[in-house]
Amino acid sequence: MSDIPTYTEAFDELQSIVSEIEQGEISVDELSEKVKRAALLIKICKQKLTSTEEDVDRILRELDTTTNENDAQQNGS
Repeated sequence: MSDIPTYTEAFDELQSIVSEIEQGEISVDELSEKVKRAALLIKICKQKLTSTEEDVDRILRELDTTTNENDAQQNGS
């Protein structure tokens, strides 16, 4: 099993950390570690969003190419 959380897991944990900080539930001793963890979670979420966006863009380009090829074949017949 991977140690890297899914986007949803990372986002949920990040929300939890933010909530703890906002409510003052974190001691000064824990704050540094929580901020480091939050930074890592933000990085993970950003990477997953970027990767997903690239995948969607690629799929849309492939669909556009396929549609254009089909249109060209129909117009050439």
